[in-house]
Amino acid sequence: MSYFTIAGVQMYALHHGDNTEAMRHRIDLLMSRFPQVQMVLFSELVANGASTHHAQPMPCVMEEMFCQLAEKYRIWLIPGSMFEQVDDKIYNTLSVINPRGQVVCRYRKMFPFRPYEAGVEGGSEFVTFDVPNIGRFGVSICYDMWFPETTRTLAAMGAEVILHPTMTDTIDRDIELSIARTNAAINQCYFFDINGAGAMGNGRSIVVGPSGDVIHQAGIGEEIIPVEIDLNRVRRERESGLRGLGQPLKSFRDREVDFSLYRSETGSTPFLDSLGPLAKPARADIEEY
Repeated sequence: MSYFTIAGVQMYALHHGDNTEAMRHRIDLLMSRFPQVQMVLFSELVANGASTHHAQPMPCVMEEMFCQLAEKYRIWLIPGSMFEQVDDKIYNTLSVINPRGQVVCRYRKMFPFRPYEAGVEGGSEFVTFDVPNIGRFGVSICYDMWFPETTRTLAAMGAEVILHPTMTDTIDRDIELSIARTNAAINQCYFFDINGAGAMGNGRSIVVGPSGDVIHQAGIGEEIIPVEIDLNRVRRERESGLRGLGQPLKSFRDREVDFSLYRSETGSTPFLDSLGPLAKPARADIEEY
């Protein structure tokens, strides 16, 4: 079987506080209205808000509630992400829950939105998981998508669908829409980029096909986005090319270039090192008259 239905949930939520009951209500409504849905994906940090003060160790009570919902409806569930406390460190962590209510993997955001997302550590492990008889899925979070190596690595690990919760409330959302399409096209995969609404994002979630085609782009308000995908489309386009043309994954595999800059033993990249520290822009002094 190659058909699979994924629903993204773009919802209003409290920026600082527990949104899990609202999420439960959305799932109840979604599964009542669209019982064909097999996987549900929420936006970044929607469950417990965007403050690191709410970080907690995992597993936790909130995660267990989502496990119960996944088992109740027999769905795969990615409830966005939550801040995870590990000793004195905090990570932005996503849980993948299967239809038996089990956490099959957790992913820690590799690229916190520095310098703005201060005090959050970056993860170091790529995560993919298999849905039996369907295909392989990869996960990333928000700012990760701005670094093409992250999605390319997931594709090289066999991911056919990228699940990407985000919390973008800034004026660069239009750029992210282009990045989502680009990531899908150059890696010949589906890309589900689900944003929050209101205080937790400016909406415009996007679902992109493996040719970079927009399957659906949401507005700025609340929206439930059920989309049936066909994994055979990914396999066919990876075999024969995007629109019968470019085959970027095969070309990357068969490349002559070594990209030695990424393998520097010293970690030195002279040009990048010249760019200065990763810090918030300072306000320029204005001469008083």
